Amino acid sequence: MKSSAPLFLIAGSGDYPQLVIEGARAAGVERIAMAAFEGETRRDLAGLVDIVEWMRVGQLGRLLDAAKKSGAQRALMAGQIAPSHLFHLRPDFKALFLLAKLKERNAETLFGAVAQEMEKAGVPLIPATTFLDAHLATPGWIAGPKPGARQIRDLEFGFRIAKETSRLDIGQTVVVKNGTVLAVEAFEGTNEAIQRGGRLGRGGATLVKVSKPGQDMRFDVPVIGTRTLEVAAESGVRSLGVEAGATLLLDRPKVCALADRLGISLYGQ
Repeated sequence: MKSSAPLFLIAGSGDYPQLVIEGARAAGVERIAMAAFEGETRRDLAGLVDIVEWMRVGQLGRLLDAAKKSGAQRALMAGQIAPSHLFHLRPDFKALFLLAKLKERNAETLFGAVAQEMEKAGVPLIPATTFLDAHLATPGWIAGPKPGARQIRDLEFGFRIAKETSRLDIGQTVVVKNGTVLAVEAFEGTNEAIQRGGRLGRGGATLVKVSKPGQDMRFDVPVIGTRTLEVAAESGVRSLGVEAGATLLLDRPKVCALADRLGISLYGQ
């Protein structure tokens, strides 16, 4: 399919959807239709697309109808939906029918089921990193102070540990120092894990975030943004490792500039 073909954008919160819109326009996409969610999607994004359909989280039937009417043959999901909205949604009949078929109800199974419904509707989801090559982490030193030998050892150690915890579906982020694991992300989320690990490390800790084996990049992409860097700096983290080619720096110029200013070594593995 040509990169200029029409796109149906399922837009969650934050700046991620805007970066996709800008990247798609730069790639020659002339028509973008957007599904926007009350209380999630930024209102100003409506002016950047050709058509927008506002809906509540949980209105799956409306989402599928909007996708079909858009005339697009591909869709992209960008931006988060708050867990409180995702798990306390008011589902329509289509969503209720979908939920009834799920053995497990978590973000991965829910979005996976939505992806299947989108494919049935003739508008399959494409990887959420499409149009965002300029924002993907690259191998080696990216920004901030160049990491020293001890930091490199901790980055490599943290990468191995994070890959194992993610394989076990525990968490994709770890905080380490001097070859010791200080914190592993679980249900509390990335920022809380960073803060916990930073307190235990008392300065000079290393944060590593990776993708999990078989991660579905259509709706579940590891992301590092300016807020992550701010929390890391406040917690005493001095180096941050990400998986090259599989982690979005959202957006990369801002993330790199902030890493420089905060003195955090940003490194791709």
